[in-house]
Amino acid sequence: MDGGTAIITLAPGPKDSPALIESIRLVASGVPGVADVRFGMADPAVEPPPGPTPRQPRAGRRPLPVVEPPAREVAPPPPPRSQGQVSREEASRHPKDAEPLAGVRHVIAVSSGKGGVGKSTISTNLAAAWAAAGHRVGLLDADIYGPDIPTMFGAYEKPRMQDDQVIPVDAHGVKLMSLGFLVGEETPAVWRGPIVMGIVRQFLHQVSWGELDYLIVDLPPGTGDAQLSLVQLVKVTGAVMVATPQDVAVTGALKGIKMFESVEVPVIGIVENMRGFACPDCESVHDIFGSGGAETLAASLEIPFLGSVPLGMAVREEGDRGEPTVIGRADSAEGLALQAIAEEVERRIASLADQPVVP
Repeated sequence: MDGGTAIITLAPGPKDSPALIESIRLVASGVPGVADVRFGMADPAVEPPPGPTPRQPRAGRRPLPVVEPPAREVAPPPPPRSQGQVSREEASRHPKDAEPLAGVRHVIAVSSGKGGVGKSTISTNLAAAWAAAGHRVGLLDADIYGPDIPTMFGAYEKPRMQDDQVIPVDAHGVKLMSLGFLVGEETPAVWRGPIVMGIVRQFLHQVSWGELDYLIVDLPPGTGDAQLSLVQLVKVTGAVMVATPQDVAVTGALKGIKMFESVEVPVIGIVENMRGFACPDCESVHDIFGSGGAETLAASLEIPFLGSVPLGMAVREEGDRGEPTVIGRADSAEGLALQAIAEEVERRIASLADQPVVP
């Protein structure tokens, strides 16, 4: 590294994804002091002899000139690390000392204790419903290991850069940012906690969100690095927990609720998803995952129950089609339930202490 520029020599294999370069760039840019990342390519077929003398080139390896990766193969590079670097102060900050995100009135976390309960469905439809009501809304996909938001919004374009800031993708009136825009669908994110924190920080502070009424953060399942990173990096207005009625999901939701309470983030309430399947042939309702588990949990903890969403085809069909249910199938049972939940969450947020916009 010289003068804040990290020069990385790669020896890619024939099966390596083109997105690998951008993944390495994103990781390397998280190193303190790195302002720029450049790449060189080496011949992978020839191994260097052991023990080279310092400052001498390794015999047998033929380095090529330092070049930038082809623009067609990668997303726009992240801004200089002076803005995106995670400081020691941020990494050790108590959540109560976190500062509001500039220009954003409310940061809303959507979380779940386990995967597969429809957390991203709730995030997507909250964002779309609020945008349709005239609010300025952003959706940050912090589920680094399973970024589904681009698919659920039918948005596949690459973000672009402007004045060292990433311009979020706009879909259905919502500003979106997701790792899914930057890496291929088949590229796994095999990253440890500090890297996850760096990515969350970049998505918060190096994306040009502008003035927003709501920034929804779709968190990964559980109570890990992304959750802690979020509450340390910005002031979170409150959290919406999502669960299905079955016991294992409710137990996971309880852990998530306790985690947010421990870091002094208000729990806005809990949503019960996939509650009851209305059979279109026999017109009877089948509680495939049980019924009322999340509602009972809310009552026992004395937190608001925000509503339930039935299990049906509309959510799956619209999600696969890339359109939020509250827009594509607003008159379906699921669409009506999701709209009602969005309105209830908005009322609950309004009842919390106002969070002023920071210029």
